[in-house]
Amino acid sequence: MLGNLRKGEKGKIIDLSQVNRLVKRRLLDLGITEGSEVSVKNIMPFGGPLMLESSGQCIGIRKREALRIEVERI
Repeated sequence: MLGNLRKGEKGKIIDLSQVNRLVKRRLLDLGITEGSEVSVKNIMPFGGPLMLESSGQCIGIRKREALRIEVERI
């Protein structure tokens, strides 16, 4: 799961089907789809959001949403 990656690790998105419909739509609008590579740039403390980088852009995503995104470590 994306939420289980550590700072600096990279992953390839395998499955977005478990994500909230609105969050999935926003990710797709940003070009983050199944098959995209993402890198964890920062993890906020106390279960806060994750900062991700994909295709040169940085986005923040809630930890609970990140735990619903299946990834394969690269």
